[in-house]
Amino acid sequence: MRRTRALAASGAAIAALGLAAPAAVAWDTPSNIVALPSVIARGGQLTVTVDGCRNGGTMTSGAFPTSRLTPIHGANETAKGTATINSNARPGPYDITVNCGGRTLTRPAAFTVIGGVRGGIGGSSTSGATPTDMAIGGGLVAAAVIGGGVFWMRRRAERRV
Repeated sequence: MRRTRALAASGAAIAALGLAAPAAVAWDTPSNIVALPSVIARGGQLTVTVDGCRNGGTMTSGAFPTSRLTPIHGANETAKGTATINSNARPGPYDITVNCGGRTLTRPAAFTVIGGVRGGIGGSSTSGATPTDMAIGGGLVAAAVIGGGVFWMRRRAERRV
């Protein structure tokens, strides 16, 4: 009778472990990848959060180098990381692949890279003034000089009268 009790207790323990094992495996399985902002310029910082990655891990993409994911304290099984988009990344959609505890998950088209803005030069792509710009500027300066001379000559003539 003791053997049957011991056998029953062993069977119950194995059944309990068998039911708990899939739940334990699910803790280290990444399930949701969120990239913010979803549209970003080259050189910008992307923030990625991953559910089901309680111990952290790594994230990779064609638009940025491999970056670390660190667990968020106070959030259950969530990790977060930031990455800087390469300055030479081509515009278009990019995937993110996350590795947490040896398990990987890829989110296709997680974010989109747009072309960078050339700030400081008005958005133009030429360097310096064109011949047309020089002609227009020279014409405006000449008109201002002639107009100022005429105005000065008229004022001078009014004083004599």
